[in-house]
Amino acid sequence: MIQPEERIRAAQAAVIVSNLILGAGILTLPRSALENTHTPDAWIAVLLAGALALLGGCGIALLSRRYPGQTVYEFAGRIVGRAPGFVLSVLIVAYFLATAAFQVRSMSEVSSFFLLEGTPTWVITAIFLWVGLYLTVGGIGPIARLFEIILPATVAFLALLSVLSLRIFEPDRIRPVLGEGIAPVLRGLKATSLAYSGSEIMLILTAYMRSPKQAVKAVAAGILVPIAIYVPIVFIAVGALSVEGTLSRTWPTIDLIRSFEIGGLIFERFESLLLITWILQIFSSFTIAYYAASLGVSRLLGGRSARLCLYALLPVVYLLIRAPRNIRDVFGFGDVIGECYIWMFGALPWALLILSVCKEKWNAKGQPSS
Repeated sequence: MIQPEERIRAAQAAVIVSNLILGAGILTLPRSALENTHTPDAWIAVLLAGALALLGGCGIALLSRRYPGQTVYEFAGRIVGRAPGFVLSVLIVAYFLATAAFQVRSMSEVSSFFLLEGTPTWVITAIFLWVGLYLTVGGIGPIARLFEIILPATVAFLALLSVLSLRIFEPDRIRPVLGEGIAPVLRGLKATSLAYSGSEIMLILTAYMRSPKQAVKAVAAGILVPIAIYVPIVFIAVGALSVEGTLSRTWPTIDLIRSFEIGGLIFERFESLLLITWILQIFSSFTIAYYAASLGVSRLLGGRSARLCLYALLPVVYLLIRAPRNIRDVFGFGDVIGECYIWMFGALPWALLILSVCKEKWNAKGQPSS
């Protein structure tokens, strides 16, 4: 039973969706988009992928709001049956655990390379995990309130960096638009769609909303914010670094910010501020994914203490973090998570929604008239 103090507003749900989406993709999206398009039109693929993510997110919200006060771990069994619902819940828990681990591993890779060179990665990881555990133990309320502080600061700072990056932007590098047709853009849709994973959290958040009827508006707003950030970042990165230059960089957004400096300001170079902002976003993505996984385990075990599950899952997350051996394995790990996102939270919510509506109509027909 969800307590009144655990209820969140629609705006807070939208903020949580945005924070989960804005994870590792901020630093890697320009390169991953170009790896499949190989044209300056990668930003169009990012825009179209955002539209597809918006469609998928609306399906998730429409499905979830049909079962107010229940998370996917409760209503999945009502739709597809107890055993299939249990299997689906286990897969969702595994997905959120993998997402949490991937975010932390990405953070440790970047931090050890750019900020804390020589610091053992296990130290960075352990501190991050324990701080995240401290937040999630408080429940969804403290998580939502912290995210309301982090997201506006992130959006404002990234908007400022985008404007400053225009100093080295060359329009000729993004011309001609659709010069090689629409085919390269379509090839890039799959890779760019992976950066928008996050709307699936509405399968849990809708149960905590004060007004579940606003779930569609919340998820739409939560996805539109990352679209407004991702598209300019890719557009400016290609125009400033060129297609070849972006493809040759592991973390192109960082290299973009390092390509210019502004004299006379307190901060003449901005990559450290970018990394601090990005780490806050990674922290957001990790905590909500970790909380969703622990909630799922709690429900699967018959309502056991979610706090106990948070502590129990911490070693599991750490083992997943340490599983990739190098940066190539980390990116491969992210690709696997992205594939799971497409299969599990793309068309499946719409299929479950249709099945749910049909079952409701069948049950209504089977009831004797009074």
